[in-house]
Amino acid sequence: MNLRRQLLVVSLMTLVLPWAGCEFVRETESALRLGQQEMLASTARAIADSLSQYPEAFPAELDSNSRVGDQLYGHPLEVEPSIDGYFEDWPLEESALQSLSAGERAIRYAVGLYGGYVYLFVAVPDSSPVYLPPGALPGTAAARVDRIELESLSPPYLDERFIFAAEAPGRIVTYLEAATGTTADPTVHARWQDVPGGYQLEARIPRRLLGINLGIVVVDADRAGSRGMGTKSFDAAVPGPFVRPSEELEDVADKLVQPGMRLIITDTAGWRLARAGSIAALEQRDTPPVSRWRQIIYDLIVEAGADAALAEPAASGREQQRYIQSALRGEPASDWFRAEGGAVVAVAQPVFDNGTLLGGVVLQRGTDEILSLTNRSLSRLLSISLVVTLVVAAGLIGYASWLSRRIRRLSLAAEDALTGDRLDADLPSAAARDELGDLSRSFSNVLGTLGEYNAYLRTLASKLSHELRTPLAIVSSSLDNLDHENLDTPARDYTQRAKDGTERLRRILNAMSEANRVEELMQNAELGGFDLDAVLSATVQAYRDAYPERRFDYAGGAAEIKGSPELLIQMLDKLVDNAVGFSAPGDTVRLELTTSETTASLAVENPGPPLPKRLRGQLFDSLVSVREQGGDRHLGLGLYVARLIAEGHGGSIVAGNTDDGVRFVVSLPRTNDR
Repeated sequence: MNLRRQLLVVSLMTLVLPWAGCEFVRETESALRLGQQEMLASTARAIADSLSQYPEAFPAELDSNSRVGDQLYGHPLEVEPSIDGYFEDWPLEESALQSLSAGERAIRYAVGLYGGYVYLFVAVPDSSPVYLPPGALPGTAAARVDRIELESLSPPYLDERFIFAAEAPGRIVTYLEAATGTTADPTVHARWQDVPGGYQLEARIPRRLLGINLGIVVVDADRAGSRGMGTKSFDAAVPGPFVRPSEELEDVADKLVQPGMRLIITDTAGWRLARAGSIAALEQRDTPPVSRWRQIIYDLIVEAGADAALAEPAASGREQQRYIQSALRGEPASDWFRAEGGAVVAVAQPVFDNGTLLGGVVLQRGTDEILSLTNRSLSRLLSISLVVTLVVAAGLIGYASWLSRRIRRLSLAAEDALTGDRLDADLPSAAARDELGDLSRSFSNVLGTLGEYNAYLRTLASKLSHELRTPLAIVSSSLDNLDHENLDTPARDYTQRAKDGTERLRRILNAMSEANRVEELMQNAELGGFDLDAVLSATVQAYRDAYPERRFDYAGGAAEIKGSPELLIQMLDKLVDNAVGFSAPGDTVRLELTTSETTASLAVENPGPPLPKRLRGQLFDSLVSVREQGGDRHLGLGLYVARLIAEGHGGSIVAGNTDDGVRFVVSLPRTNDR
């Protein structure tokens, strides 16, 4: 991974800033919401204490013959429905209809209160309704008809039953069955309406005719056939008490509720007895509407709450939310509800009277000010974080580009300094006061020292040959004089060995002086045009005679160049000697001359061990050798001399490995002069 990408990854650490800000927003929102819940809980406790002074306004406890949830609930109606057999004109939602049975074909019903009347609506799924025969009374064993019964009890005095059975769709006669018998009641208005898949009943009953306990029974003649075998709204022996809102509690609630709050009072079963106030509209008056993507981020950051629709009063009239049920068990509880653009904090508090549970108090309030604050904070946080992250990332990428460019320049300068004939110690960024400047100056010092050492090596051969010639001449003359002395046999052997050693030293000095002579010859040589192919053909034939244990293959063509044939043959001698030295007897040394429009290339290829990678860049330097054995001819000067001759003719020489050996290529400029 390059430096630019590394710094880009480092720049991503700036995302810690928005993460920390989001955590702060989350904690702030939670703290504000919990604070509001505590305030509402305190208010709810005070309201519960006030309501404990009105125990008579709460329904009495159920007796042993009734069951919690079996009660009918009378919804207060704002307008009077028409008795037409349809529910559409009732000022209630469809969800206010309760069910007597399960499944898609459930019997649904609703009870409403308006003025001094109780309104009843029942929808019964029945594909084949059985009507009342003319002149027959419903409720008798002989009258097996579909009917709806409203049981009315005020134990132990009143036990009556209002029977709704139709001879045909339309307005029907309501029969009252009591201990004295079954009679028609003209004060009750009812209408039977056939609908696809069943029938519907709508009735209006004077409140004064009804008892304390009410229950609905739906009898299907095809299934039951007799009274009491139908579907009931209660599971106990008798229906439960009829529950309706309390006017007294409504007045008290209107006085206790505060602006922006909603107060709900329930009995011990959760039936709503009073409701007052409303939650303030969740509006963002001082801020623009929240965008969709910001709302998504907000939903991810802020703690999730229940659907705000669950905070609305239950359409059925019975509040069964978890936190309310907890309060009806005597334990205060709280909850909160959130939706797009708003949230509601709710608390529930039990109402006691001398240790007796009367019901519960539910207090709700909107948190539009909290959401407004957190939305503004989140909006500002996201905007600032985005700008800061982009600026930091752009700055780091720019810095990384500048820094990587400096490093690249230093790297290229170091490579150029090492590949040239002369080491250049002047590197870029040497004047900088940072770490790159220190590195550049360190490289410059190293290159300067290396250049001095390299220059010393370049002149070492000539210096040694010059300094050793005089002592060698003295030793040689002394040994020659000893030949004229009268020496015994051992002494003559030692003298001969010394003469052989001086001869080897002389050959070594000649080899060391060869490079200097080549440089002088290149400076003073008269270069002329000649055919390189003709020279190479004759020279290769000489190599076949000189190295009979090797095979030489040559392929070439006419190549007119300008130069010194003698020096080029000397260069070729070095290359062929190198090829013979690294090949085995019987191997083939291949020479090939190719031409282009401007260049003549001479290649010498031999099988053998490959060139080591560490010496490829130094192979043509002075005193560099890859031979494992020593010798007077292997001082690392041969290829150096070959390079001097090639470069002296304006060309170049390179070496590389092949599949089975090594290949040297000398490139020389061509001329068209004849």
